[in-house]
Amino acid sequence: MGVTGMNHAVLYVRDARRTTRFYQEVLDFTLLKAAPDGKWAFLNAPGSDNDHDIAFFSIGDKAGPSTAGQTVGLYHLAWEVAGLDDLVALRQRLVEAGALVGEANHETHLSLYAKDPDGLEFELTWFLPAGQIPAGADRTASHPLDLEAEVARLGTGGSH
Repeated sequence: MGVTGMNHAVLYVRDARRTTRFYQEVLDFTLLKAAPDGKWAFLNAPGSDNDHDIAFFSIGDKAGPSTAGQTVGLYHLAWEVAGLDDLVALRQRLVEAGALVGEANHETHLSLYAKDPDGLEFELTWFLPAGQIPAGADRTASHPLDLEAEVARLGTGGSH
């Protein structure tokens, strides 16, 4: 008995259609079903066989900005990628979309932080293969990420 994992997230956004396009174009999510009037949409991450991974519900353009970090609430969602090459490719897409807001080397995993069209933050993360995690790595560490140096050190194509 007990929790075995996270199944999905549901977010309120100004415009579910706009947010859906962002997740499709930048992150390759698949639209599963959407309301014809744009009130909601359900999507899956690439390769997922889940019934849905994320859903968006429109609340309109009069909604205020995200207050994450200023009030109690969700900071971000994290999406795992299969390989370092995926992280590199997605970093370029995030830069092109003007969405990348941060990068971190967490010693056991490398992360990109970005914001969707409503300013809701998410993380893309790649976990280093067990044999490449430095001895004594701190799972809670956060250092600046030099992605090019990590590619040179680790190579691309690896997945855990």
